[in-house]
Amino acid sequence: MKKHKYLFVFSMLFTITLICVIFTRVYVSREGYESEKQKIHVVTSFYPIYIAALNVAGDSPGIILENLSEPQTGCMHDYQLTPQDMILLSKADLFLVNGGGIESFLADIGQEYPSLAVSYASKDLGLQGGENAHVWMNTEYYAKMVQNIAEAFAEADPQYAQVYQRNADSYCHKIQELTDEIRKLRETAAGKPVVIFHEAYEYVAGQLGMNTVYCMDLDEERQVSAHEVARVMDEISDNRVSVVFAEELYGSDMGNTVEAETRAKVCYLDTLVRGDYEADSYFLAVQNNINILKQALEAP
Repeated sequence: MKKHKYLFVFSMLFTITLICVIFTRVYVSREGYESEKQKIHVVTSFYPIYIAALNVAGDSPGIILENLSEPQTGCMHDYQLTPQDMILLSKADLFLVNGGGIESFLADIGQEYPSLAVSYASKDLGLQGGENAHVWMNTEYYAKMVQNIAEAFAEADPQYAQVYQRNADSYCHKIQELTDEIRKLRETAAGKPVVIFHEAYEYVAGQLGMNTVYCMDLDEERQVSAHEVARVMDEISDNRVSVVFAEELYGSDMGNTVEAETRAKVCYLDTLVRGDYEADSYFLAVQNNINILKQALEAP
């Protein structure tokens, strides 16, 4: 009899404990869900925009930040939206993009989600050549992009506007260190002719005050003809070009040809569209570019 009594008491205690655990989990889950609902869900289009937004958001509790593309995707010119992308955007309150035509899929987003707020980080920045939107390659422009993102965050989440502005100012102060180094390097580089193998480097050359005499925009689909190779060699020779800017991923074959047939030095620079998701990744990549440029431009 006592044994049955103890089993009954144990069963009751176990049942009560189980019910308490279930209700606690439901309560915590509901509280977490309500907390998530109160946050602003921001999606960025690709890597350089994400890193800028990451630094502006900082540790603010008001933002959920996600990136549309993978960190190794690269530029977005030919990017095709996936079903997962569309699901992600369906949850977003704000879509942060570079603009200038890089995100060619924006028209599709507008049709699918007409109420989604879209903010352009390159707003009010003059594009080189009218269509070249690789503005993040110029550190001064990049700092303005950071401020544009801070404004977009503040508009979407006024409660933490001061936090976003403070974070943006702090990050821009750090970016200014890079700008100062580039301005010092400009004293040596200004006026020098340069050949580039990616249109993104027009912004690097422009910030350095260099004269781009020829641009061959290389990518994974670009087939270079013998005539084009001859044209590059002629431009280097005729303009006494001593330095060429190239991306190693797509420009190394052409770069090897240049160094084999001319006296020009090929600088393989990061286009800053790939990397890890660390807050300092843009800063470190640009610093590495500057170090490469110093070796090439300041060499006797």
